Amino acid sequence: MSEDKTFLDLQKARRSVYALGRDVDMTDAQLEDLFKETIKETPSAFNSQTVRAVFAFGDQQDALWDMIIERMRQVVGDPEAFKKTEAKLNGFKKAYGTVLLYTDTDAVKELEENNPAYAQNFYDWSEQTIGISSYALWLAAREHNLGGNLQHYNPVIDEDIKAAYGIPDSWRLRAQFVFGSIEQPAGAKDYIDDDVRFKSLN
Repeated sequence: MSEDKTFLDLQKARRSVYALGRDVDMTDAQLEDLFKETIKETPSAFNSQTVRAVFAFGDQQDALWDMIIERMRQVVGDPEAFKKTEAKLNGFKKAYGTVLLYTDTDAVKELEENNPAYAQNFYDWSEQTIGISSYALWLAAREHNLGGNLQHYNPVIDEDIKAAYGIPDSWRLRAQFVFGSIEQPAGAKDYIDDDVRFKSLN
């Protein structure tokens, strides 16, 4: 996107894109740097920085989604019923990469122990930080003409990924951000009436 686009323009351009490919001009290193900086600059309560991330590109992208496909095949069971799910999962595999987003539960527990007056809030705040990080990654990708979608195959896939990649026990998988070149744009977006969503006190 051009540099004169406003933040609101970028928000409007961000959509759930499922037809993703690998026609990406940036290198893996550039993408990883972009996503790292994006997550690092995401706000968090008490500057707690509870988000952790794992990046999968190329062969690792293929291996990750092959693993998820096999796990979901076992979960669904019936081969005929699995065909639709398999087609969807293979669509994610065709994307350029995936960012696995985690919450470090040890960090959350430490915050709870060190700040007892706010202890009951830190889990909710960590979830908010995951949400903000996911959205920030999505916008960062869109700014570089990439599309994406957010998946949640956790907790079904958690143990497989933990074993395959040596993920710490304290990291809790919260989402999978799938991204790549936009091979087919998203359809029109519907909006509910403003009167339903908003109330002005002015």
